[in-house]
Amino acid sequence: MFRNLKPVGRILYGRNSFDQLGDILGELRIKKESYVLFLVDEYFDGKDFLKRIPLEPQDILKIIDVTDEPKTKTVDAMVAEIKGLGKGNPVSVVGIGGGIVMDYAKAIRLMFTNEGSSALYQGLDFIKNRGVHCTVIPTISGTGAEVSMTTVLTGPIKKLGIKGNFTAADQLVMDPELIKTVPEPIRFYTAMDCYIHNIEALNGHRRSVMGDSLGIESLRIFREIYLSEDSRTPENEEKLMVASYLGGLSLTYSEVGACHAMSYGLATVTDIHHGLGNCIVFNQLEEFYPEAVKEFREMMRLNNIEIPQGVTASLTPEQIEKMIDVSLTLVFMWAHVSGPDWEKIITRDKLRGLYLKM
Repeated sequence: MFRNLKPVGRILYGRNSFDQLGDILGELRIKKESYVLFLVDEYFDGKDFLKRIPLEPQDILKIIDVTDEPKTKTVDAMVAEIKGLGKGNPVSVVGIGGGIVMDYAKAIRLMFTNEGSSALYQGLDFIKNRGVHCTVIPTISGTGAEVSMTTVLTGPIKKLGIKGNFTAADQLVMDPELIKTVPEPIRFYTAMDCYIHNIEALNGHRRSVMGDSLGIESLRIFREIYLSEDSRTPENEEKLMVASYLGGLSLTYSEVGACHAMSYGLATVTDIHHGLGNCIVFNQLEEFYPEAVKEFREMMRLNNIEIPQGVTASLTPEQIEKMIDVSLTLVFMWAHVSGPDWEKIITRDKLRGLYLKM
């Protein structure tokens, strides 16, 4: 059966479009006590940017620690804290930041209307009730979280997204001015998530004309940025934001592949951030994406980027096996990579060898 997919509800795009956020949220404040829950990346803590957020006296602003990848226990604790205030549900949960903050916003809004721990809903279509309104505003581009129907969470057992038609945000604000201060190499690592999304989506068994059309255009724009002499021009900042959007949307009609399946395992054990983890893994995947890995290394050279080496050298055999366990749970990714008989190809020995090279 075909899925009747729900994308992001509304999109506001353009330089300084962030300044219209108050008007957007104002349409939702139909009662005097209506409040908004703002989740803001810790990067902006103490900076003048906070003064631009259209806070009303009854609103709640939380600075989000992005040291670790999003965790189910953090989602659960935040929801319990806000519910404990007795203010009812917010009219919108607004995530301002990178993929971590946007994924938190998408997950937290769901747990205001669904019982139990968020860990119960990791997987496809486990969410039964629509969440409260959600607004996402990327301040770094590459993850595709702004448009994705997945909110990736690390739970007590696995790293796996909550995914379904209720997960995508209701409102997206795309303001290229917000990403111009992202420092290197964080900007590069996160941007490469977009590149890897496209390569994986375009090389697998779940390809479709719709997914290909979006992914090919995203990849074309991305190459214009990162194979140029200067990737940090204002024009390229805007291109990167659009490439991230298209790349994230392409996955709705395709799937990620070997890099993401292995980076989830790596992150579970090491807590390495998703963008950097993808770079570390992708650098060892010539077997799966030979031309793309070569191109990826050229982009690193042009942008003076060096990724960490030997990150698994000090891990115990038990930790390596845990990474393999997590990776092998992502059956839909491996089926996209190697087809229905993927288990005959993607063996524990193969994954162990690849992890040990990182």
